[in-house]
Amino acid sequence: MSTFAINEVERVEILTLVDNYIDMIVGGNSDVIHRAKVSHSKRESILAEHGFSALVTTVSKGQERAMLFDFGLSTHAAAQNADTLHSDLTKVEAVALSHGHLDHFGGLEEMAKRIRPQNMEFIVHPAAFRLSRRVGRSGEKTDILTPVKEDVEKLGFHIVQTREPYSLLGGNVLFLGQIPRTTEFERGIPNATYEENGLEVTDDLVDDTSLVMNIKGKGLVVLSGCAHSGIINTVRYAVQATGIQKVHAIMGGFHLNGPAFEPVIGETLVEMLQLAPDYIIPTHCTGRNAIMAIENALPDAFILNMSGTKLTFQA
Repeated sequence: MSTFAINEVERVEILTLVDNYIDMIVGGNSDVIHRAKVSHSKRESILAEHGFSALVTTVSKGQERAMLFDFGLSTHAAAQNADTLHSDLTKVEAVALSHGHLDHFGGLEEMAKRIRPQNMEFIVHPAAFRLSRRVGRSGEKTDILTPVKEDVEKLGFHIVQTREPYSLLGGNVLFLGQIPRTTEFERGIPNATYEENGLEVTDDLVDDTSLVMNIKGKGLVVLSGCAHSGIINTVRYAVQATGIQKVHAIMGGFHLNGPAFEPVIGETLVEMLQLAPDYIIPTHCTGRNAIMAIENALPDAFILNMSGTKLTFQA
């Protein structure tokens, strides 16, 4: 395949507005890690929930540009955390959705009030709008709420649907689009379905995707939402799509939790060690056992993420 151009940038900041975990006194600040500080005298806190949202800021040639990746689960958590952290969301130029599950778009409406979109690009794989998504065995299926195109447009966004990689922020960020499934062990969610032409069919979650940035002299930063496509598949495709071999940081949900996915933690770690990222930051749906295994296997690269944490990767 042909490669897609991506700028070298001097700095990437990823501020996690929502993640599954919070510890307000953990500390551990460094040149890379900055933990949230709030005033307990004002009864302020940073909220955690089963969801993900991140404010991504790039700096290239001294110019700062920002976008939002995902919006959390609840109507209010991402927006409240942005307010508490005094994050200026009016500087956001574009937004992207990792895939069409509620824990990644549930807070869109409240975030839109702060972004104030006026025909702003909303980048998404077209399969994110699949109808009647469900997961589970027959008779025990759980409905999964999905975004509705008309509702997104009413908020002021211009929807850009793409299966191909798509350039954002003037070439500073690459939306990966549809990720090829090349590993034998990353097979997506079992027993997932959606409705097509009135029939219930297998949901292969082809909408699951990630963002990629390129730090000058350091390599790629790959940011996933849930990595239903497989985090190894995702990083391999980021390398293939950009032509850049060095991986500086891998961050996001790796979806290695529960009985269907914990059996492949070992195979994932074997491949992760081969990729040899400078930083590994599991979030959201990675799962406690997988996070502990990752920390044990890559202790010098591992960073514990949480709501309100800002990570800075720079040349």
